[in-house]
Amino acid sequence: MFRQLKEDIENIKAHDPAARGSFEIFLTYPCLTAIRRYRVAHWLYLHKRFTLARLISQWARHRTGIEIHPGATIGKGLFIDHGMGVVIGETAVIGNNCLLYQGVTLGGTGKDTGKRHPTLGDNVLVGSGAKVLGPFRVGNNVKIAANAVVLNEIPDNCTAVGVPARIVRRNGAKVGCVTNDIDQVHIPDPVSLELCKLRMEIEELRKEIGLNKKDK
Repeated sequence: MFRQLKEDIENIKAHDPAARGSFEIFLTYPCLTAIRRYRVAHWLYLHKRFTLARLISQWARHRTGIEIHPGATIGKGLFIDHGMGVVIGETAVIGNNCLLYQGVTLGGTGKDTGKRHPTLGDNVLVGSGAKVLGPFRVGNNVKIAANAVVLNEIPDNCTAVGVPARIVRRNGAKVGCVTNDIDQVHIPDPVSLELCKLRMEIEELRKEIGLNKKDK
């Protein structure tokens, strides 16, 4: 138990430059509290103590603002930055070394039964306010931009942005006209890019029409 706690604290230190010390993290970080309570609730859930498991998960939700259903499956090294408003559904699966920002939802669409929530691979980053909805897989090393709405599977090593989310980078290469680097702020909007492209084409057509009129 203490080894696991130490690993969780070291993981937070590695991800959060604002973390000043182990004692502060232990007392004040909602991510640590939510994940520790999730592990207890998940053990109870696996042993069919469903009501007690839900009571623990709801207590953690009220204390931290992070709602993790005890039926979810979470790998090692999960870090939830700030965490307020994060929702992780019952059949969600999260791989190793994933990073979720505040306001993220790993939810369902309301149309599925059985496996209803997404599966995240390893080393996945999900930006602030992003929604991943449905029983599909998000591949390894994927980045999902802030406020994106992901409704379909994303392959490994991709970056997705927009509503609905579209892939703008794959295996480090640009897909369409996008900026070179990705972060939480300077992220291309594929809809705006398409509108700009259409506007340029319209301008070209206007020029051609103008030339034709002059020729006549």
